[in-house]
Amino acid sequence: MQTQRIFPSHWRQGLTTTLLVLVASCTTLDRENTKTITLLFTNDVESAYEPVDAYWRDDINRIGGLPQLATLINRERANQPNTFLFDAGDIFTGTLARLTQGELSFELMLTMGYDAMVIGNHEFEYGWEVLSRQMARAPFPVLGANLLYRDSNIGFAQPYAIVERDGVRIGVIGILGQDAATALIPSNIAGLEVLNPIATVSGYVEQLRDEVDLIVVLTHQGATAPMQTDDEADVSVHRGNAENIALAGAVPGIDVILAGHTDAGTREPIVHGETGTLIMQTFGQGQHLGFLQITLDGSTGERLAFEGKLIEVESDALTPHPRVQAKLSDYKSRFPAIFDVLTTSSATIGRRYYAESDLGNLFADILREHTQTEVALMPSGALRADLPAGEVRRVDVLDAFPFEDRMAVMTMTGKVLRAILEQGLSLERGMLQLSGMSVTYDLSRPIGQRLIDASVNNEALDPSREYRVSTLEILAAGGDAYQQFAGANLESMSDGRFADLLEAEIASKQTLETPSRGRQLPAASLID
Repeated sequence: MQTQRIFPSHWRQGLTTTLLVLVASCTTLDRENTKTITLLFTNDVESAYEPVDAYWRDDINRIGGLPQLATLINRERANQPNTFLFDAGDIFTGTLARLTQGELSFELMLTMGYDAMVIGNHEFEYGWEVLSRQMARAPFPVLGANLLYRDSNIGFAQPYAIVERDGVRIGVIGILGQDAATALIPSNIAGLEVLNPIATVSGYVEQLRDEVDLIVVLTHQGATAPMQTDDEADVSVHRGNAENIALAGAVPGIDVILAGHTDAGTREPIVHGETGTLIMQTFGQGQHLGFLQITLDGSTGERLAFEGKLIEVESDALTPHPRVQAKLSDYKSRFPAIFDVLTTSSATIGRRYYAESDLGNLFADILREHTQTEVALMPSGALRADLPAGEVRRVDVLDAFPFEDRMAVMTMTGKVLRAILEQGLSLERGMLQLSGMSVTYDLSRPIGQRLIDASVNNEALDPSREYRVSTLEILAAGGDAYQQFAGANLESMSDGRFADLLEAEIASKQTLETPSRGRQLPAASLID
């Protein structure tokens, strides 16, 4: 959905040509009677502590890193007036976050000086009870206006906050999308209810509107983001901001929506054509710092001008923030074994969200071989980092799969298996990664009709035959939008975690080889 970057009609009346120019540039306003507010923001950092190779760019070598991001934040604070720092959710995931049950994530944000955040789906990776304990350590508001304890009217988290600095007051509301709440093991959020975001936000906007200079809604909603390091450069996986645009249109009075979950980077603000709400989001992984500066009339509170952009975290041009670096180093030193080298790899083993991937094939093979099933199914969204060429450390493996999932063995008919494959080909949560079977597909066909052929061990998939299939706990429970698993029978659920199996299997290999591709072929590949 494309929204014009224009002012709503009731703001355009009476604006002069000079003022229209000022909308694009804040340089010539009468500063004596204005308020300038600078919003810095992040989303979906997901414990991306270290810089990564920016292999998709030709202008910088490395991008990201939390110590480098912290330095960039402080630079902007020093140069801009009335600066506030917000996060739109998904601070957990990764090895150190898991080992500290999320403690490290909050500790780093504390040191970086965040003013507020919204709870994302990844904050439930260790269960809602763990999150409840950990967010109590944060000196800033951890928001979730539409999260209630199930069967009660009691809020799980603080719904909103008023943040004040140098006489500027911002009302901040946080919401988790109902669809985003399905992108985790269902039992991890089973004690909570996720209310409709639009209805929830509407009530709090009405309550806060006359008390603050600006209303900011932090959202974690929309289509689940693709897990690709280079998603900034891959247009095919961009998920858009449709839900945030809908929220802006449904609830007048929201000045700004700072979004997360879809990682749909906005290099300039989206301006809703009816309400004038500004919408922004970064590409996630701590690779960019979001920047939005707004100038208000000091007497009327009317928005006069704005400027929004994404600032690259150019790792090699930024000195790591000493206190953030020291805190990160301290936590690393508590778990020295995670940096042990397990094996070496002849090449980078990477992931793709909308296609067969080397990492997906490797992990699915390990799962199938261990469970001795005919087929193994691995969700692309569970693949969180590539395995590097050269030395592969324990932390590399655990960051590639940082979850608590156990392994499930199920029996299902070929008909159910086909329905599961079709759900993967809908691309709603990325394409399933496979072992023990091969498929051909056509993404130009309607959803539900994209699977052309499927075979198991070189035999055509039989709709009436029973197959033994292994997968992860999240899928077996019908999570991650795979309700089709309800048509299968659970044979067994392992006591151990899949992450532990991965670590052991990869450590047992002297050299890690990339599995051969060709398990999933698009129709275009069959022309020859």
